[in-house]
Amino acid sequence: MRSLDFARDDRCIMNADAGKTKLVDSLDVERLRRDFPILDQTVYDGKALVYLDNAATSQKPEAVIDALVEYYTRYNANVHRALHYLGEQATARFEEARGKLARFIRAPSERNIAFTRGTTESINLVAYAWGRANVGKGDVILATGMEHHSNLVPWQILAREKGAELKLVPIQDDGTLDMESFASLLSSNVKLVAVTHMSNVLGTVNPVKEMAKAAHDAGALILVDAAQSVPHMAVDVAALDADFFAFSSHKMCGPTGAGVLYAREELLDAMNPFMGGGEMISKVNDDYSTWADLPYKFEAGTPNIADVIAFGVAADYLTDIGMDRIHEHEKALTAYTMARLEEIPDVRVFGHAPERGGAVSFAVGEIHPHDLSQYVDQQGIAIRAGHLCAQPLMRRLGVTAVSRASVYFYNTEDEIDRLADAVRKAQQFFGHG
Repeated sequence: MRSLDFARDDRCIMNADAGKTKLVDSLDVERLRRDFPILDQTVYDGKALVYLDNAATSQKPEAVIDALVEYYTRYNANVHRALHYLGEQATARFEEARGKLARFIRAPSERNIAFTRGTTESINLVAYAWGRANVGKGDVILATGMEHHSNLVPWQILAREKGAELKLVPIQDDGTLDMESFASLLSSNVKLVAVTHMSNVLGTVNPVKEMAKAAHDAGALILVDAAQSVPHMAVDVAALDADFFAFSSHKMCGPTGAGVLYAREELLDAMNPFMGGGEMISKVNDDYSTWADLPYKFEAGTPNIADVIAFGVAADYLTDIGMDRIHEHEKALTAYTMARLEEIPDVRVFGHAPERGGAVSFAVGEIHPHDLSQYVDQQGIAIRAGHLCAQPLMRRLGVTAVSRASVYFYNTEDEIDRLADAVRKAQQFFGHG
């Protein structure tokens, strides 16, 4: 398969020679950075840390860290069960977090919000609880060629088990989906469209609302992997018309091990539980059980209480900053990042979709991405390297791995300058400059 240099689109880049772009005035990045203790440190002989691996996981503000400490020091108890003071406090804050997350994505009701361990578990929940009841022999599951493994492998397993077929929408040279192919692949046999809202490799923001309408017109449902979009832009899940919508806490300033599955209430009502056990039941008889109300029938056992509470605090923190302000800051910083990298000889940036987020994947000549990552790490700069859990996309790009710098609202142009300088030094170090 031929290697692709995705076509450039000037709407996504800026001329670095003209000087630094002016980021959003209303976003006081230096003040916000003081909320993140981990950013204020030096590594490797006094080099200030530059953290550009936000697509993998974001850093946590003090408000989130304090919420974890407060739970374990003030009201550690199980939820929904104990009648004592600590249990009531824990339950109130746990359910308060559910409301916060519902409002954060503008869900119609808290009943639409089931807590999981993250996006991966949310997608697997749908594959097991909905997929095994609704997908059969001869049916089609439609995904895309830019999916994270988490939104691909569960559908491969389901298709193999049920005798269904998994088809992938191809990607165009600019990193966007081939929407004509998408339309042609939609048929009465398609039961589900599974699509990432924002690619973790290319940064492409897919036209989910348009795809949802087309899927529904064809009689299919749509599942949206929103792990990369919810942390970076304002989301209205009802306006997007998604049937299933999954995202994670740890990519949006919250703790690891907590996530959300949003689904239409009628779908959740019709689905069997993903796991059986305590709390998800209404009544247990010797030979059968009945299920708890929504969304509790999908939350078996003791949940990740502390991290869910802190997840809600993270949503508050982002809301206070303003998701539109975050998005505008990142758009400018992403354009600056792409421009600084592309001015370096023998650097290829993958993905120039008109609508894109802050995951910037690139290759530097013949330097292996792992070697580049280790070299820039020694300069105090944390980036990602590898196949980024998207091996089919790597094959489409004609590479086995890439390097990736991914920005968030607490990153600055000075940090991008340090990355660009480190890449140039790496070329000299490895003899490719």
